[in-house]
Amino acid sequence: MKQQREEDSASAPEAVRLDKYLWAARFYKTRSLARAAIEGGKVFYNDQRCKPGKTVAVGAEIRFRAGFSQRTVIVTAVSGRRGSAPDAALLYEETPESLVAREQEAEVRRQMKMAAMPPARRPTKRDRRQIHRFRNVNDENQL
Repeated sequence: MKQQREEDSASAPEAVRLDKYLWAARFYKTRSLARAAIEGGKVFYNDQRCKPGKTVAVGAEIRFRAGFSQRTVIVTAVSGRRGSAPDAALLYEETPESLVAREQEAEVRRQMKMAAMPPARRPTKRDRRQIHRFRNVNDENQL
């Protein structure tokens, strides 16, 4: 009887909550962060907002924001256990549109970082006085 139950559990697909899946697939560092993102409206399951307890199914589309990027992935396997990064990568497949969009966003961020070069040195006492004068003049003009 016990052997039959083990076979049934091995063949039956595992029911996994959305927050646990996002954590197991290594999109969020903790389950509480995944839960907060879902409750905050940053995660869409098949183009609909959902709750953290939503059961994940193979073939579902999940769109979420993590950090600077927005990703769209298709669920290829379901697991509630957090494993290594190569194992986690087998749980999903990112859509080509999502990959292209993330690459473009990363390039824009790199360009912006290059354009905003920090000053070569700290401001001197004279420089600070000029900065304060400039700010005060601008503040008075706004009033």
